[in-house]
Amino acid sequence: MYKKKLLTLVMAVSLAILPTGCNGLQAKWDRNQGAKWQEEKTADFLDGAVVAQASSKKKFSVSDLPKWDKKHASVLVHKNKPYFTKKQKKNKKSYESYGKLDALGRCTKAVACIGRDLMPTEKRGEIGSVRPTGWHTVKYDGIDGLYLYNRCHLIGYQLTGENANEKNLITGTRYMNVEGMLPYENEVADYLWDNPKNHVLYRVTPVFTGKNLLALGVLMEAYSIEDKGEGVSFCAFAYNVQPNITIDYKTGESSGPAYTGQKNYDKKNQETTVDEKDDAKEHKYILNTNTKKFHLPSCSSVREMSPRNKKAYTGKRKYLIRKGYSPCGRCKP
Repeated sequence: MYKKKLLTLVMAVSLAILPTGCNGLQAKWDRNQGAKWQEEKTADFLDGAVVAQASSKKKFSVSDLPKWDKKHASVLVHKNKPYFTKKQKKNKKSYESYGKLDALGRCTKAVACIGRDLMPTEKRGEIGSVRPTGWHTVKYDGIDGLYLYNRCHLIGYQLTGENANEKNLITGTRYMNVEGMLPYENEVADYLWDNPKNHVLYRVTPVFTGKNLLALGVLMEAYSIEDKGEGVSFCAFAYNVQPNITIDYKTGESSGPAYTGQKNYDKKNQETTVDEKDDAKEHKYILNTNTKKFHLPSCSSVREMSPRNKKAYTGKRKYLIRKGYSPCGRCKP
């Protein structure tokens, strides 16, 4: 009943644009808990925004998007139907393409027809050499991992193996990267691991306003080709925001809770999660081998993980930390 009501609401307030042909809401509900329409229209956040257009004659406008409600990291748009053309949805050969940087050095789009042959078999390398527009190295208390910004892949590494490519990396908040984009990327990856002979047409387009160096968010589209969208079909906008942080999208500068230092952060974590005696005991954790985070088995993040990155672990907490893992900011194991 809840699914039906949500779908009806999405359709009622969808963008005023001619629909493209594809199936209805196929997204997983774990992901959709963070993708809900709100009736309140945007005021200053998205007003007048322009889009680095993808290769489709049908335009996407953010003027009708709801303002971020401080609860959901993403929102379904265009009745959850991707803007792909019929011709694009007929191709069954793997490829990937990354648009040229614009005059300000901003990423434009990334599109791929993803098959298992494109998915990486090696561990991701370093990407610190790339400095996308709007980048600032800044920390705030209260953010998982402390850093406000991540170098966000438009097409996630787990999908095409594309890594330190300046045409595929934008400055994105930790919240957008993990809460907004990752659940959609995982859905595509999960589908391809379950259907190794199939392909998913996938496109991510960053949305900028005027000459802003920081994107307002990203438009994410996916469509499973062989089954005509039965397995995967979504069209969503992920907000480039961070709870409790004020961001200047023109420059990427920000303000928020003062960073008190790694020492104080670690001390606070130690006091609120586990004492020294408990740290010596063995516990059950779920590891994310991609993000290098460890979680309690009951953590909501575990449900969002790609099975390929999920690993059960029973042992001492301190050994995980020595191996480079860090505790999840949600469940605080």
